[in-house]
Amino acid sequence: MTHPDTALFLLMTAGPSPSSWLLPFACAIAEGGAWLCAALMGWAAWRQPRERSYLLAALAMAGAASFLAHGLADGIGLPRPFVLGLAPAHIAHGPSPAMPSTHATVMFFVALALAARPGLRRWAPAAALLALATGWARVYVGVHFPSDIAAGLVLALALQGLFMALQWLATRRVAPAFARLQQGAEPTHRRAP
Repeated sequence: MTHPDTALFLLMTAGPSPSSWLLPFACAIAEGGAWLCAALMGWAAWRQPRERSYLLAALAMAGAASFLAHGLADGIGLPRPFVLGLAPAHIAHGPSPAMPSTHATVMFFVALALAARPGLRRWAPAAALLALATGWARVYVGVHFPSDIAAGLVLALALQGLFMALQWLATRRVAPAFARLQQGAEPTHRRAP
C-alpha cells in the first residue's frame, strides 16, 4: 500500500542518518511537547482564575479528543512510517495505527480552545506553535506521516466546533433550565399575620 504523502515524509524525516544537533531537539519535542502544552494550560489557569471552569471543560474535551483519535486511528488502520520500513523510529513507539495523530488532535484542540476565549487568547499562539513543532518533530523522528498531523488538525477543528456548540447549549439552555428548577424547589417562607 502506498501512503499518500510518502514523498513529503521522506523529505521531512531524519532518516537513517539524522543530524547530530537536530535529532536530540526533535526527540525532546516529540516526546515532551504535549507536557509543555499541558503546562501552558496550567499557567493560563493560574494567571486567569475566572477562566478555570472553561479550562477544566477544555481539558475534559481534550481527554475525549484523545480517546476519539485513538479509536479513529484503530478504525482507519494506517501504519506508521517506521512500520513500513521507510525510516527508523528515533523514539520508542509501538506499531499502533497512526492516523489521525493523537498528539496533533489534542494539542491543536487546546490551541483552538484558547483562541476561542478572549481572556485566554494570548496563550493560543504559544499552544499553536507547540502543536506545530510537535507535529514536525513526530514526523522527523519517523513515527508519523505529515497527513497524520493534518488529520489531527482537521479532527481538532471539528471537535472545537462541537465544544463551542456544547458550551452554547450549556450556557443558553441547560443553565437557565437548572436555575428555574432551583427557584421552583426553594421553599417559600411565609410570615404569620
